Amino acid sequence: MAKLNLLTDAECKNATAKGKAIRKLHDGGGLYLWVYADGRKYWRLRYVIAGKEKSLSFGVYPEVGLKPARKRRDEERRRLESNLDPSAERRAQKLRRSIAAANTFEAVAREWYEKQLHTWVPGHADDVKRRLERNAYPSIGRRPISDIEAPELLAALRPIEKRGAHDLAHRILQVCGQVFRYGIATGRCKRDIARDLRGALTPHQKRHQAAIRPEELPQLLRAIANYDRLGDKQTRLALELLVLTFVRTNELIGAEWTEFDTDAGLWIIPAARMKMNTEHLVPLSTQALAILEQLREIGGGSRFVFPGRNRDKPISNNTMLFALYRLGYKGKMTGHGFRAVASTCLNEMGFRADVIERQLAHSERNAVRGAYNRAEYLPERKKMMQAWAKHVETLRQGAKVIPFKTA
Repeated sequence: MAKLNLLTDAECKNATAKGKAIRKLHDGGGLYLWVYADGRKYWRLRYVIAGKEKSLSFGVYPEVGLKPARKRRDEERRRLESNLDPSAERRAQKLRRSIAAANTFEAVAREWYEKQLHTWVPGHADDVKRRLERNAYPSIGRRPISDIEAPELLAALRPIEKRGAHDLAHRILQVCGQVFRYGIATGRCKRDIARDLRGALTPHQKRHQAAIRPEELPQLLRAIANYDRLGDKQTRLALELLVLTFVRTNELIGAEWTEFDTDAGLWIIPAARMKMNTEHLVPLSTQALAILEQLREIGGGSRFVFPGRNRDKPISNNTMLFALYRLGYKGKMTGHGFRAVASTCLNEMGFRADVIERQLAHSERNAVRGAYNRAEYLPERKKMMQAWAKHVETLRQGAKVIPFKTA
C-alpha cells in the first residue's frame, strides 16, 4: 500500500494554485486544502453519508492552521461513525442561532414597537423608543427573552433609580411588561416577569404640572399682555392663544395654517398630532381669530403658525415655558397649567362637565368611537369657547366678572 503523503505547515504556507482555478491538496481522511488562483486558501472535509458525497468547510488558512483543521476532521469523523451528518448539524445550529436572535428581548421589543407605532403620536413613539434603547437594550437586549428572570430586569432598572429618576424607572418597567406580554402572545416566553417586580422599585409621587389658582389668573393675563417689554410679539400671541384654546402646548406650537378654517371658526387638529390619536376640533372665538390675523402678518409665509428662527420648523417646546419664567412664574405655572385653570373656571361658570372634558380632548381611546365623537357637543362647545374668551377679556381688563350660567 502506498504511503500517504500528509501536508506540512511549510507546504500549506507556500502552496499556490499553479495556474489552476482551484488546486486541492489532500491531507488524508477526507481533509483538503483548497487553494484558489487569487491566493485564498480554505479547508474542506469530504465525506460520504447514506451513499451521498458531501463536503464541509472548516475555515480559512492560515486563521485555521493545519493542526486545528486535523483536530476538527477527527471530531467530524467520530460523528460520522455515529451516523450523524455534520452538514445537517451545522444547518440545525444555524437555525437555532437564527431563532435565538429573533427571540432576544430587543428583537421582540422592536417587533412589538412596530405593531404599536401606528396607534401612537410621534412624540410618544419617540419616548418609548428612546427609553428602550437607552435603558433596556444595553443590559438585557441581547438576552433570549425566555431566559430573563425578574432579578435581571430589576438590576437593569436599579441604575435609573440611583440617579433619582424614579418615575422613569416605573415607566420603563411598564414598557418592558408590555414587551413580555407580547412575547407570551407570540410564543417567545411564558410569563411577564415585570409583574414580579411590583413593589420592588422605589415608589414615586406623581407630580401635576404647576398651575396657578383661578383667582390668580387676572394678574397673569395682564402680565402676558405686557410681555412685549420682555420678549417678542409672537410669543405673547402664542401665550394668549393658548389661554383661549387651552390645547396642549405641543399641539399649539406645531399648528399649521392648513389646519384652520377661519370662515367656519374652527381649528381642526389632525389625529397624528393629538395625544389620543383622534382628530380634534377647537372652536375659535372672535378673539382667537383676531390673534390669528396678527400671527399671519408676522409669520413670514411659513406653513407653521409659530415658526422658529428656521421658518421651516416651529418654535421649541420651551419657548412659552421660558416666557412664563421671565414673567416670574417659574415653578408656579406651565403651558399645560392653562388647561387646569380653564377646566376649573368653566365648571364654575356652569358649563356641563362632559362638554368641558370633550373640549379638553379627555375623550375616547377607542379610535372608532373617537372618530364619531370629534364633533360631539360642538354647538355647546362653540358657545362655551366664546364665553371663555369674553371671560378672559374681562379678567384682563380688571372689570367685575358676572358669572355665566348656561341655559
